[in-house]
Amino acid sequence: MTEHETGPAGRPDGAAQQAGGAVARAGAPQDNGAQVKTGKENGGVPEVGIPELVIISGMSGAGRSTAAKCLEDLGWFVVDNLPPALIPTMVELGARSQGNVARIAVVVDVRGRRFFDNLRESLADLDARGVTRRTVFLESSDEALVRRFESVRRPHPLQGDGRIVDGIAAERELLRELRGDADLVIDTSGLNVHELRAKMHAQFAGEEEPELRATVMSFGFKYGLPVDADLVVDMRFLPNPHWIPELRPYTGLNEEVASYVFNQPGAKEFLDRYAELLRMVAAGYRREGKRYVTIAVGCTGGKHRSVAMSEKLAARLAAEGVETVVVHRDMGRE
Repeated sequence: MTEHETGPAGRPDGAAQQAGGAVARAGAPQDNGAQVKTGKENGGVPEVGIPELVIISGMSGAGRSTAAKCLEDLGWFVVDNLPPALIPTMVELGARSQGNVARIAVVVDVRGRRFFDNLRESLADLDARGVTRRTVFLESSDEALVRRFESVRRPHPLQGDGRIVDGIAAERELLRELRGDADLVIDTSGLNVHELRAKMHAQFAGEEEPELRATVMSFGFKYGLPVDADLVVDMRFLPNPHWIPELRPYTGLNEEVASYVFNQPGAKEFLDRYAELLRMVAAGYRREGKRYVTIAVGCTGGKHRSVAMSEKLAARLAAEGVETVVVHRDMGRE
């Protein structure tokens, strides 16, 4: 993020929190928690409403606090830096609240192997209880993280006597498995605070959870691949409108540019066949319980071909009942 989220005393996001120190923030009470059985055989214990749970984790300095504040504003009960072993207890307390705490968000970071093992055990416990949970992972490039820590003159929580990059590398290795299991990965390298909040709002503002949410992102290969992409599409097999003088100033949102792109041999056929492929992939994601997918559509500069194709693919997905957000990462960057 270009506007860095800081904690008390100007510390980077997550660095200000001390292990074991949990701070709870409550938004407006909600009454739409998922009603399921606890699975406990306690005789006269009635059914309770188990809260919906979101776990927010990721790299220190990548925006965990910003993501948490966004959920708080949306009415979630937010707990900062809760020890993982206490997450099931927090969910159980929410279940006893008679629907007053229907959605809980827990912010966790991983400072050591024991901490990670506790988190893994807690997640297994939640799965055994039938708790609906999602994991949001905040990612960022090493360069962006170094810049953020240096801007506030604070050390990385894991760097010890080494450099900031040493702490980042250690944390990235500890979080590797958690990142791989995350339902939603958000790369904040090029995002400011407001853009990250917009992404979180787009994913969590709805009153009802859709079966699948898709982000279709256009990008330019010369600016690098999006690290949070699940699928990558290359549009450089089509002629580049950049070399048409009258089209060069415009983007793929322009009707003339889009018409030029889709009048090229193979463009419409590619759209039809890839949309059909996405239909099959989306069905598989639903079966596997994956709720979020990011489809990155690239061309050279992320201005013409990728933008036009992203818009068409997003429209096809929406027509299939997939809630879709379109992001043009590099449009206007030139």
